[in-house]
Amino acid sequence: MKEFDFLVIGSGIAGLSFALKAASHGTVCILTKADASEGSTKYAQGGIAAVLYDTDSFEKHIRDTLVAGAGLCDEETVRMTITEAPERIRELIRYGIHFDKRPDGLYDLHREGGHSDFRILHHKDNTGAEVERGLLEEICSHPNITLMENQYAVELITQHHLGQWVTHHTPNIECYGAYVLDSKSKKVETYLAKVTLLATGGIGNVYTTTTNPITATGDGIAMAHRARAQVSDMEFVQFHPTSLYNPNESPAFLITEALRGAGAILKDLKGNEFMQKYDARLSLAPRDIVARAIDNEMKRGGADHLYLDARHIGKTALMEGFPNIFAKCLDLGINIAKDMIPIRPAAHYQCGGIVVNRNGESSIRHLYAAGECARTGLHGGNRLASNSLLEAIVYAHNAAMDAIGKIGNIRTCKEVPDWNADGTILNEEMVLVTQTRKELQELMSNYVGIVRSDLRLQRAYNRLSLIYRETEDLYKRSVLTEELSELRNLISCAYLIIRAASHRKESVGLHYSVDYPPSGK
Repeated sequence: MKEFDFLVIGSGIAGLSFALKAASHGTVCILTKADASEGSTKYAQGGIAAVLYDTDSFEKHIRDTLVAGAGLCDEETVRMTITEAPERIRELIRYGIHFDKRPDGLYDLHREGGHSDFRILHHKDNTGAEVERGLLEEICSHPNITLMENQYAVELITQHHLGQWVTHHTPNIECYGAYVLDSKSKKVETYLAKVTLLATGGIGNVYTTTTNPITATGDGIAMAHRARAQVSDMEFVQFHPTSLYNPNESPAFLITEALRGAGAILKDLKGNEFMQKYDARLSLAPRDIVARAIDNEMKRGGADHLYLDARHIGKTALMEGFPNIFAKCLDLGINIAKDMIPIRPAAHYQCGGIVVNRNGESSIRHLYAAGECARTGLHGGNRLASNSLLEAIVYAHNAAMDAIGKIGNIRTCKEVPDWNADGTILNEEMVLVTQTRKELQELMSNYVGIVRSDLRLQRAYNRLSLIYRETEDLYKRSVLTEELSELRNLISCAYLIIRAASHRKESVGLHYSVDYPPSGK
């Protein structure tokens, strides 16, 4: 049994930012299921949206966010996040994180789809990797922070584990920490904490094709759901319009929206532009519109990919502004200065998740959430490009400040029992896990993807019910493994997405149903 003041589950921008602030007020343990740098933050190419200069304004950024969110954003949350952005950016810079500058010393800001101005801070086309590098360096030098890799959080600990019956209607559910599987020893350890932060990222691997890393299996959302926390807006899954089409690679390589911001144009297999048929903003329309347009063009033409044409931007500008994309494509025999880039949409970002207030508090006491696993109200029905890293640092800060103010009045619960594995046996048929995972991903991709219908959703629910029962039976009698637990979490997230999508009898934001076309369309 291990005890800390603050337990952070996840080592992306949200978890690391929270840990650095909390560490001055108590002991902090960061748990990460793989290597510390292996999370969604590392793969964020585009950048962080923030208003830094007088040529832009908070009101314009707020309006862009509300428009992209399809009228479902919480306006006060949007205003708070955007107005706090400059100070949170300055903190990142003080941590030694670098953003690209112009020759005159001002920051070289990009523009992406849905933005009315240039406001995206970036580091080449690997902003997330630079942010992760800077924060991890700070983390590793802090004496109050313990960073533990290859530690897989299995369940949140609540009164349920003390023998009390807990439902979604139980008042004052409390979190006491988590049960954690050591990937090397294969033992489940008990981690107790006064405050727990979930910063576990997204759910991309619910789908066959995703830009998310293999670690994005919805662990935090699923654990919070089983602990009876409030979860909302799960139907709003953002598909990035332009992942690199390479069927042999997983995760799919992201072609940042900033490339379209720099002038790249979407084209069909014959080299013709097509976005004029869908939106006046053309290739810079919001992501949901662009993804549906590409999906429709692919289905109309029976194609498995389309193209992004960046040839006119010029080799020098492409190599300097997008070096990783240039190198990646070149490795596959695609010279983007001469060749069009094959692209297709891929699951990219979960706009919903664990419901939190403006301090990052969930409906469970002493449990916070930040980053992609949290539903703050900022994104509404569709995330505006590059608002995600911004949301993560703002809510990590607010959560840390709130937790620091309360931790003196929270006691560590010492009555928590050890993990009980009595009666379980080693599962020697891994095919039961791997095949079920494939079935789940195909099910979600075919029935609950970019375009949906009531019939597809009902079929998805029926199939998922069987998968759920089979997996729960396997879980109850098997020695716990990370693969089995991840499958369980993916099933939980799939259920939450299907349930939310089935209840929304309209097409709005990222949820588009052929049964409920938007008015005027």
